[in-house]
Amino acid sequence: MTWAAHETFLREIVLRREAVLSFKEYPFCLPVLRHLDSLQLHPGVTFLVGENGTGKSTLLESIAVAFGFNPEGGSKNFHFATEETHSPLFDYIKLLRGIARPRTGFFLRAETFYNLATYLDREVPDVLDSYGGKSLHRQSHGESFMSLVLHRFGGAGLYILDEPEAALSPMRQMAFLAAMHDLVKADSQFIVATHSPIILAYPDSWIYVLSEEGIRLTPYEETEHFRVSRDFLLRRELMLKELLED
Repeated sequence: MTWAAHETFLREIVLRREAVLSFKEYPFCLPVLRHLDSLQLHPGVTFLVGENGTGKSTLLESIAVAFGFNPEGGSKNFHFATEETHSPLFDYIKLLRGIARPRTGFFLRAETFYNLATYLDREVPDVLDSYGGKSLHRQSHGESFMSLVLHRFGGAGLYILDEPEAALSPMRQMAFLAAMHDLVKADSQFIVATHSPIILAYPDSWIYVLSEEGIRLTPYEETEHFRVSRDFLLRRELMLKELLED
C-alpha cells in the first residue's frame, strides 16, 4: 500500500490550545494533552500506546465523538447512552480530513461493549445479520468481537478501537491482525489504542508512545510493550524470582 493508493479519511488531529483555559484541569492535565499540538495519522494503521493514565483512551474517544460516532461505541447511527461520562475534549480538537469520505465505520471501546450488545438486541435486532446472525450476548466476548470485525466491518471504513485485545486470546489477536490487514488492503483506516505487543506488531503502521515526557513516534522494537514481553519470555525464571522475592 502507498499513500497515493490509499486515501486517508483522517489526516491529522489538531488541539486548539488557544481555546483551553487551563492545562491544570481535566482532561487537559493529561500528559498527552499537555504535549499535543497536532498528530498526523497513518493512512492505514495508527497506534496509541502508553501507561495507564496518559490519556490515550480519552484522546481516542474525542476523535470518535468529533467524527460523529456515539460516545459509548457503535456506528454513527447508534444513539444510546447509559451514562454521560465522555469528556468535553472533542470540542477542543480539529480533525483534518482527506478528500474521500469513509463508506462505513465503527467506534469500539472495550468498557462499553456490553452496552452496545444490549442496544443491538433491544433496539435494532433486525441488523443482527450484520453481526454474525446471532446476539452478541449469546457469544463469548472474543467471539462477539470477531463477529463484529468479520461481519460488520467492511472496506473503505474508518475504525477507532480502544483496547481490542481485552476480548481476545493470543490466537484471536493474530486472527484480528489478519482481518485488519484485509480491511487495510480494502482502503480502510484504523486508529487503535492498545497494550498488546501482538496487535502492535502490525508492520505497516505508526506507533505513537504517549508518556509524561511527550508523544514520540517509535519503532516497534523500541516500545516498552515489545521489550518487556521479550525479556520476560526469554528470562522468565530470573524475572519471576526478582518480582516475587520476599
